[in-house]
Amino acid sequence: MTTITNPDTRFGPGRTVAVIGAGISGVCAAAHLLKQGLNVTVFERSGVAGGIWHYDERIPESPPYPNTIPSCGDYQTSERGEYAYATPPLELPNEVHVDADDLNSSRLLDNKNVSDLEMRFSPPGPCYAGLKNNVPTTLMVSSLRAWPEGAGEFISQRDVERYVQDLATEHGVSAVTQFNTRVDEATKTPDGSKWEIRSVTLEKRESGVKLVERVSYFDLLSVASGHYNNPRIPDIPGLKEWKAAFPSRVIHSKQYRNPHAYENQNLVILGAGVSSLDICRELASISKKTYQSTRGGQYDLPASLLPPNASRVPEIARLILDEPQPGVDPRSSDSDPSPIPGSILLTSGDTLTSIHQVVVATGYITSYPFLHHLHADDLAATEAGESVLVTRDGDMTHNLHKDIFYIPDPTLAFVGVPYHVSTFSLFDFQAQVMSRVFSGKAKLPGMEDMRTEYTNRLKEKGVGRGFHSLHHSGDEIAYVQELVALASNKDGPEEADKMVGHSEKWLKRYGEMKEAMKELLAGNGDLDKLPWRNK
Repeated sequence: MTTITNPDTRFGPGRTVAVIGAGISGVCAAAHLLKQGLNVTVFERSGVAGGIWHYDERIPESPPYPNTIPSCGDYQTSERGEYAYATPPLELPNEVHVDADDLNSSRLLDNKNVSDLEMRFSPPGPCYAGLKNNVPTTLMVSSLRAWPEGAGEFISQRDVERYVQDLATEHGVSAVTQFNTRVDEATKTPDGSKWEIRSVTLEKRESGVKLVERVSYFDLLSVASGHYNNPRIPDIPGLKEWKAAFPSRVIHSKQYRNPHAYENQNLVILGAGVSSLDICRELASISKKTYQSTRGGQYDLPASLLPPNASRVPEIARLILDEPQPGVDPRSSDSDPSPIPGSILLTSGDTLTSIHQVVVATGYITSYPFLHHLHADDLAATEAGESVLVTRDGDMTHNLHKDIFYIPDPTLAFVGVPYHVSTFSLFDFQAQVMSRVFSGKAKLPGMEDMRTEYTNRLKEKGVGRGFHSLHHSGDEIAYVQELVALASNKDGPEEADKMVGHSEKWLKRYGEMKEAMKELLAGNGDLDKLPWRNK
């Protein structure tokens, strides 16, 4: 990548910005960029805004077991010219279209093939039917829009999705969004002056589908593609074999939709994070017995939060399949109501038997497949150097200033990287800072200063997922104060446009939440008796 030694010359009013993603991060990013007078285009591969809060009853295809390298992402990017290729300006009538019958061996795609293509083009997200926010809405709010009057602190997925979509409509984001459009490649032009965005749009026509490839150019790029795309599948001995023999009974939590399929069954859930706990609690009145297996990670939620029919067990050492009977294909038992013929050996030496289903709730891999050239799938995180974004473990995004600006070239910025935060509000603050820098109203430190700060942070926090965590009490508040200072470091901002940090109401509720979580993590609290539940 060409390094921009003086990126400030690239920023200013009227610049063109590409935003990848129309979840809450992308919507906030685009809205604030528009507010600062920039020309914005949003690329969203699904048909709606909302990101992970959009419920799609379709179940995404299974990821590979174990997971792929991070640069692959959860979709296969197309090669340049694979569909139709056109050089902008897009208003010129020089686009070449490829119809469905040209895409599939000169055969018109039938309904199933169209559905499969749509699924691969834009896989459904991890939202399940009973999902609710686990951070109070008082904390999970954008500065751009208040929650509707009477909204509770914990609301349904549909209400959260509607909030994001209303925000997008109200602030003009929907009007500048190209839906059903996937960014397959984002690179700099040879002279480093522009971002070249190669996108593919899936268009439905009476004759089937049409995939149209376009190339467009932008001054700046904002990545807001989220965390929850590429499932992490651990390489546990025997897991791959269990998945191959019983494909619908071994799933990642991204494929979980509702508890009905687990009635009166014994389950093993890998992982002890939020998704695992949510599923355990959803299954409490349905399943027979649930075992939550964990390695004892730093961010595991306490076993005391599990429902009565669930118990914490040690890490899995191996999954073992019984020898099949002669002439019997074990995969034919995939829909059989009886347990999987096998056993699960734990690191403690204990064995689990009579297991009907396995849910892998081990999280996701950081992945930006459209920035393939900034991945290094052959390097460990400690070997990332000064230009790589993602290494082979996929645990973090390297070389970002304040978890936002790519240090070698800050014309590339990210919104939504931090973990363990009050998502909507935190990402909104990030978007405010990014939009002010991109519009020239705030100034970044010099590259050497950004590098020094990043290096010191690496020494303090180490590499890995925890590098982006704002888990400890006060971390999030301090981080936002840093962003406010960054947004105010250039002379002459108008008073009405000054960035303002957390409100007193937000800080009060944040303190209550952290105290309650402290009790929960100590095993002394009840998730259903948090102080804001009935307010």
